[in-house]
Amino acid sequence: MNLPPKVTSRAFDRLAEIGAAADGKALRVAVEGGGCSGFQYDIALDDPKDDDLILEGSGQKVVVDSISLPFLANAVIDFSEELIGARFVIENPNATSACGCGTSFSM
Repeated sequence: MNLPPKVTSRAFDRLAEIGAAADGKALRVAVEGGGCSGFQYDIALDDPKDDDLILEGSGQKVVVDSISLPFLANAVIDFSEELIGARFVIENPNATSACGCGTSFSM
C-alpha cells in the first residue's frame, strides 16, 4: 500500500530553527529526472502551491507536488547532522540504487 511520505520531528524542528514558516515558506521535496542514477531530489524552501500535498508539524510545512508524490510513496524525510555537514535526507524505499552523494537514485 502506497502511503504519503512521512516527515520526522527532526526535520520539522530544523525548519522551525531556520524560520521557514515565519517567511511563509515550506520545504519543497521534489523528484526530477537527471543525476547520475536517473532521478534526483530537489529540496528547497518554496511557496506551497494548489496541487501540493502538505505535511504539517510543529507549525512547519513540507510540500510535495503531485508529479513527485508517487516517487516518494512511503519515504521518510529527515534531517541529518554529521561531521561532513547537515542536510535534509530522504529515506526512499522505492529507490533500487543510489549514488554516493544521496541526492540521485534509480527505480
